[in-house]
Amino acid sequence: MRYNTGNQREGDYEHFVVGEPAQLLEFLLANVKQSRTKIKATLQGHGIKVNGKTVTQFDFALEKGMKVAVSRTKRNQQSFRSRYVKIVYEDRWIVVVEKAVGILSMAAGHSSLNVKAVLDDYFRKSRQKCTAHVVHRLDRDTSGLMVYAKDIDTEQMLEHNWHNIVYDRRYVAVLSGEVGPDEGTIENWLKDNKAYITYSSPVDNGGKLAITHFHVLDRTTEHSLVEFKLETGRKNQIRVHAADMGHPVCGDPKYGNGDDPLHRLCLHAWLLCFTHPMTGERLEFETPVPTPFRMLFKH
Repeated sequence: MRYNTGNQREGDYEHFVVGEPAQLLEFLLANVKQSRTKIKATLQGHGIKVNGKTVTQFDFALEKGMKVAVSRTKRNQQSFRSRYVKIVYEDRWIVVVEKAVGILSMAAGHSSLNVKAVLDDYFRKSRQKCTAHVVHRLDRDTSGLMVYAKDIDTEQMLEHNWHNIVYDRRYVAVLSGEVGPDEGTIENWLKDNKAYITYSSPVDNGGKLAITHFHVLDRTTEHSLVEFKLETGRKNQIRVHAADMGHPVCGDPKYGNGDDPLHRLCLHAWLLCFTHPMTGERLEFETPVPTPFRMLFKH
């Protein structure tokens, strides 16, 4: 349904008048001649004004007579800048980020660099009355996609229904050596010892059942590029299971064999698919396989 009742161009903004109540994103999709991706980027880049005030919430409630201004120059600008964290999606309840290597998911000490602190600083500067709530974690030296909640109710819904809400979650890793089978499943029990090293057992050892599916994407005689799909999300699951295969993740100081071609832990969370805990919308995010990973397999 179209909500526009006329528009005019002025400077770097295109102006619209709201004809009937609607959510902001719904209104923009009906009236602005841009793709959904570009419209969302404009929202995220603080390029949308309602009655003269910048709005970033896609579900902002518009009322008849309100004036909407859409920037033609801010669609590719990001108000958020961090060398460690990239925001790939944001709404009033959640924020999805791509985490770089070398940053913790949350604080583990007063001065530790962590994603939660980076996001809290961004929320404060953008005058959002919220804080980042940790739902799941990636190791400091694992890169890739994560979701944080912006309030405790959303965090609780995500945490308590994680396995029902998340319907696909995949990682890509460079493993040491040439993995033989093209695909397979590893299933065993994982438990921490007193030194916090996770070890596996083929029989129930009082730990937690861990199931990992793997698929080889590429291989050389030295290394294998492998996709992992988690059926369970245990601590260090992929790293331990890769070591169980006899092909540990490259650059892994804890479970590896010293093979470190890229001087980093070669593990990246590339795919995250889940049902939005509040709207029920299916959200799917993916990032490219890191270029350094691919460069090892240029035949």
